[in-house]
Amino acid sequence: MTGRPSAPRSERRLVDGVVGRIELAIDHPAGDVAGIACIGHPHPLYGGTLDNKVASSLARAFAALGWLAVRPNFRGVGGSDGTHDGGRGETDDFLHVIDVVAASADLGGGLPSPAPLALAGFSFGSFVAASAASRLATGGRAVEHLVLVGAAAGKWPMPAVGSETLVIHGENDETIPLSAVFDWARPLGVPVVVIPGADHFFHRRITLLKDLVLRHVTGSACRKSAASDASIDGERQIP
Repeated sequence: MTGRPSAPRSERRLVDGVVGRIELAIDHPAGDVAGIACIGHPHPLYGGTLDNKVASSLARAFAALGWLAVRPNFRGVGGSDGTHDGGRGETDDFLHVIDVVAASADLGGGLPSPAPLALAGFSFGSFVAASAASRLATGGRAVEHLVLVGAAAGKWPMPAVGSETLVIHGENDETIPLSAVFDWARPLGVPVVVIPGADHFFHRRITLLKDLVLRHVTGSACRKSAASDASIDGERQIP
């Protein structure tokens, strides 16, 4: 479990990707590094970039709790090469960025091996993050935290996710109707946190959104720690 939130340090980098360079914004935690958090931004064909307020707020939340928070610009955005690929190439890049950061001595230094992973995304970025989590799970690698904001249900083929996923949606989302998110989440048994009065971009609700993520990640770490302690205590009682 990480300690009290601290102020992160930010930088921009260009790294080699699958189809060229990928531009990254990286928020470094102030203390020990808990793992890598990769955050996806909204649809690039509608102005989405790594500087989006929701995506950057997600990054700051993870960095404040000790995670190395990485935001790639998707293909064709900012300093990233390539063209929009409907989520397929973007998912490839998402996973590639995680590997690059983990293998980089100056970026991933201090990370445990293998590095714990957290994935998050907003709108189109939620589809990329969920798709990346699904591919990692298929390969036998678990994601510690999956946070989907403005989940792109009904817009893109959102994959199945676990019930521990944090899904946050605005009551008045005009881009992705709340009903579509419920239709996707209902058969999966995934709770949906609804922010009353919030629109798709969470105007005037960003602080609440960040607080929800902070509480979820901190609470999840506490639950895992308690479960681990209970397991150890149980083993000690075995004659």
